[in-house]
Amino acid sequence: MTNWMNLIEQEMDDRGDKGPIIHNSLTDNEMLVEFNDGYGGSEGIPFTAWTDARVYFPVVYDGSEWVGSAPRNPNNEETPHIGGQ
Repeated sequence: MTNWMNLIEQEMDDRGDKGPIIHNSLTDNEMLVEFNDGYGGSEGIPFTAWTDARVYFPVVYDGSEWVGSAPRNPNNEETPHIGGQ
C-alpha cells in the first residue's frame, strides 16, 4: 500500500526537485489516501500537482500506478514514453 504523497516525493527526489508543491488538485487528506499501486486496476485518485520546476501526474500500466512528471517550463529534457509497453 502507498499514497500519492509518497510517490510524488519519490519522483521529486528522483528528478532533483526540492519543491515545494505550490498547487495540487487534491487536498492534503486525499494525498494520504492509501491504495494498492500493484497490478490489477488503478485505485489512486486522479491528480495534477505543480512545483516551480515540474508538473506531476498519475501514470498507470496494466493497473500498476506511479507518478510521472514533465518540466513546467520549456527546456531540452526529453520525456520518455509514459505507461510502458
